[in-house]
Amino acid sequence: MNSLFQNGQKNDTYAKYFIGQSYLNMLASNQGVGVANVTFEPGCRNNWHIHHKGAQILLVTDGEGWYQEWGKPARKLKPGDVVNIESEVKHWHGAAKDSWFAHIAIEVPALHASNEWLEPVSDEEYLKLGEE
Repeated sequence: MNSLFQNGQKNDTYAKYFIGQSYLNMLASNQGVGVANVTFEPGCRNNWHIHHKGAQILLVTDGEGWYQEWGKPARKLKPGDVVNIESEVKHWHGAAKDSWFAHIAIEVPALHASNEWLEPVSDEEYLKLGEE
């Protein structure tokens, strides 16, 4: 993928929280703010998860992907889209079935912030996306 930012290394550290292959390129981590380019191969998505205390902002840079909050319909993402994820919101994000996808993930710092990784997005749920 010819991305705005380099893909970085295979995201082996967090691989157990993803279906498919993702890549991580940490762009900045000073002043308590983490900024990373995350690239997803087609069909790759992360598990449902919650950012406790801190929030997250996604800036879509390449490809097509999805974002979904628990109990809400999935939102198709394209370059230029911005997703503001509030603290304590269960959600997932990842690539479309037939497209690479990349976003800049910005961690909004907070005292005692943490991530809680939950169940995978099922193939059944995921494969229905875009069919409506």
